[in-house]
Amino acid sequence: MAVGEINESSESNGAAEAAGSGEAQQPAALSVQSAGTIYYPVAPGVQVNVRRGPNTGSQIVKVLGENSRVAIRCQTRGETVSGPYGTTDVWDSIAPGQYVSDAYVKTGSDGFVAIRCS
Repeated sequence: MAVGEINESSESNGAAEAAGSGEAQQPAALSVQSAGTIYYPVAPGVQVNVRRGPNTGSQIVKVLGENSRVAIRCQTRGETVSGPYGTTDVWDSIAPGQYVSDAYVKTGSDGFVAIRCS
């Protein structure tokens, strides 16, 4: 899978791991943009922390705004997290040194959907 970019609708600092706000809207399952890169939606109505490593103890490097979509470059196992899409230890790398829990990304699968990070 090609190295992806983040397609964010907004950013804010200091959000919880995923803090709900407003009414949830159902985004499309995924969208394909530029050369086969797949962008997956994060859970509607939440802001999701992007962390330096695949655990909630890692530094927050940014916060994805509501209705954001992410391209998953690779996936790895890390801390188990519960979110809108279940409980999982799968974390999605969206850029070098940037991870989000797969529990907040609608991939349509309970397992890996991308190559494993090395």
